[in-house]
Amino acid sequence: MSQTPSSGSAKNLFSRPSYKESLRIGDILRKETVGGMVLIAGALLALIWANTPLRESYFALRDFHFGTTLFGVDLNLSIGHWAADALLAVFFFLTGLELKKEFVIGDLRNIRTAAVPVTAAFGGVLVPALIFTAVAAGSGGGAELLRGWAIPTATDIAFAVAVLAVIGSALPTALRIFLLTLAVVDDLIAIVIIAFVFTDELKWGYLGLSLIPIILFTLLARYLGKFFAKHAWAAWVILLPLGMITWIFVFGSGIHATIAGVVLGFCVPVKRTDGREGQGLAEQFEHRFRPLSSGFCIPVFAFFAAGVTVVSPSAGSGNVLTDPVFWGIVVGLVLGKPVGIMGATWLLTKFTKASLDKDARWGDLLGVTLLAGIGFTVSLLVSELSFGLESPHYEHAKVAILSGSFIAAILGAVWLVPRNRGYREIAEREARDANQDGIPDVYQQDEETR
Repeated sequence: MSQTPSSGSAKNLFSRPSYKESLRIGDILRKETVGGMVLIAGALLALIWANTPLRESYFALRDFHFGTTLFGVDLNLSIGHWAADALLAVFFFLTGLELKKEFVIGDLRNIRTAAVPVTAAFGGVLVPALIFTAVAAGSGGGAELLRGWAIPTATDIAFAVAVLAVIGSALPTALRIFLLTLAVVDDLIAIVIIAFVFTDELKWGYLGLSLIPIILFTLLARYLGKFFAKHAWAAWVILLPLGMITWIFVFGSGIHATIAGVVLGFCVPVKRTDGREGQGLAEQFEHRFRPLSSGFCIPVFAFFAAGVTVVSPSAGSGNVLTDPVFWGIVVGLVLGKPVGIMGATWLLTKFTKASLDKDARWGDLLGVTLLAGIGFTVSLLVSELSFGLESPHYEHAKVAILSGSFIAAILGAVWLVPRNRGYREIAEREARDANQDGIPDVYQQDEETR
């Protein structure tokens, strides 16, 4: 299906990235892989606990409330609520950092390059949403069911990358980067949906107050970036309190508090403010906070969000297979994601001069899009916002997210494992071609032809 570029203006989709970008993304992929494994462990622990005779102790722990009132904002929340609103803010802070880095110093700073994952991500959001809406509307369930349209639209970065690392380590680097970038753009779309769709009552006073710590955070990060980069303790002592105050005011405004993390992530400078070469503050913060996010925040959230009783009909899961919410989510993730992403990418090649790179195949892309159907972290968050903790649809949505993600992972593995085996020999040959400078010849050839 690929086409041969006919002119210098033609573009190859999923062509080999720059060597610098490959190293940077490779480092992120390794960290996300570890985080994905820990995330899966947390979710499995919750599922096991919630389906034992001790299940009541799990739900008692999840629903235990603590907190006080600060700046007029009631922060007496359950542990599960704290995990979804506070701990996920750290994850979204890193998402904001990564998005800004991609569009400032990454290969996506080129709008023609960025158009590929952005277009694919919108396709991967639109089709699952339409599928869910069609299933919910066709069942006659009314407006309540339609509130869940955004649940199957997000791809879990850590979970999907962890699976890809196990089954597709020899696939073309550009395809692995594509999955990572697609998931990041997916998160950005989910952030916009959360901010605008699930904000019932906006309190402008608190929203205005949040600008004060945000501005202070931005100014300090910009003009004292060198100090914060050199002294790790300073960020915890100075910037963290400003981040917490921002979170409180955003929470009080009615906007989901995780948005505070995204905003603050965008406030961190990517490049060094002194104009010299080297890591900017965003890179420094990513190295410091990613272990906290991947090793603690996301697994804890997964632990408190994934616990659902599936062995007892009396626990609210007896009618799960007859609930349109379940089928809308499962079909949206397993079918809607690959159809949306593949369709959007195909349209890009059909109506532009772009074509698939010679090192990639449509079959490889299909396998990656199947893995994009692994929705977990953001999908669980959106399901809670859509239906509320007390709704049986929320419990069914969690079962659907877990089921759909598992099916997507299995299908992706079945499809990609044999293809990955075919690429392994090519990867080993390229590794043997490395020069004394440590840079594989293939990257130097790419640079010479650009």
